[in-house]
Amino acid sequence: QVQLEESGGGVVQAGGSLKLSCAASGRTFSSYAMGWFRQAPGKVREFVGAISWSGTYYANSVKGRFTISRDNAKNTAYLQMNSLKPEDTAVYYCAARSPGKQEYDNWGQGTRVTVSS
Repeated sequence: QVQLEESGGGVVQAGGSLKLSCAASGRTFSSYAMGWFRQAPGKVREFVGAISWSGTYYANSVKGRFTISRDNAKNTAYLQMNSLKPEDTAVYYCAARSPGKQEYDNWGQGTRVTVSS
């Protein structure tokens, strides 16, 4: 499995941008699908987006505003967030899905994003 660590969170004004990074350590990073999730206080964790060999996918709530990418040479995945809204406020987590698995089984500790109105 891989170990993940998110960074890049902070406080931004509505309409601003922020880029999150997810640094991975371990073997065969390039073979893992990478996903981003978020959890706001009092709410369940929700899917934000993912990138895999088959393509890139986004939740409807972030389509057109967020972009997921990865740099396998740097063992890092990214979440570029533009046009941020107060409802985007949450702790953001990256996750990795092992080859041949159906569920994400590796999770980072999260990075907090606060969007002020």
